[in-house]
Amino acid sequence: MIQALKRWWNYLGAKLGGELESRADPKVQLEQAINEAQDQHRRLKEQAANVIANQKQTEMRLNRAMEELEKINRNARQAVLMADEAAKKGDEAKVLELTSAAEAFANRLVGIEQEVEDLKALHLQSTQASDQAKSAVATNSSLLQKKLSEKRELLNQLDQAEMQEQMNTAMASLTESVGADVPSLDQVREKIESRYAKAKGSAELEANSVEGRMLEVEQAAMNTEAQARLSEIRSQLGLESPTAEVEAPAVEDTVAETATGTAEPSAG
Repeated sequence: MIQALKRWWNYLGAKLGGELESRADPKVQLEQAINEAQDQHRRLKEQAANVIANQKQTEMRLNRAMEELEKINRNARQAVLMADEAAKKGDEAKVLELTSAAEAFANRLVGIEQEVEDLKALHLQSTQASDQAKSAVATNSSLLQKKLSEKRELLNQLDQAEMQEQMNTAMASLTESVGADVPSLDQVREKIESRYAKAKGSAELEANSVEGRMLEVEQAAMNTEAQARLSEIRSQLGLESPTAEVEAPAVEDTVAETATGTAEPSAG
């Protein structure tokens, strides 16, 4: 029973995870991944800063210990010299005091020397750890920059994919009906072509009617009158118009032919 419930729980988790993955916004997922990478880099920098700080503290302790060692060494040497001078003067009490002080300095010197050696070893280890931390931060920084570049590329690809999907949808709507109340482009084209063909046919019928012939005669007459008026203006200006003399009879012939064609149907 418990095993069956466990399998059912795992099944539900996998199903919900799959649905969430299919419905998730890629931009949001990408932003989440980059934020996680940035958080990891921030935590790594904090850890590296602690390691480097430890190395710096060890270095300062070592410097202070070496300064203390040098100071005690000088004091011990000075105490020995002063004890030797007191011995030469025969001041036994002074010799004892200075000898005791020199021995104390010597004991302190031995302890400081051991402390310096320990700090040197610790400083070496902390320096190596600091170098490794710096290298890790630099490497992770390069990886983060690479991920940021990949993010920009993926966002560009995603924008292109969305634009292509919209273009595909638009192209599909041009050739397919998008709904019961919305005609397709082919249907609209057929309707326009039908109206155009009907108008074209009506124009041809009108052109072959008596009214159409009469309109042609009137237009020809107007053209003849215009040519005559133009010839008159040229004569007033003292200009020759041999072309007009040739074209005028041609226009008159056209008028005559048009009038004859119009009269013949009437005779019938």
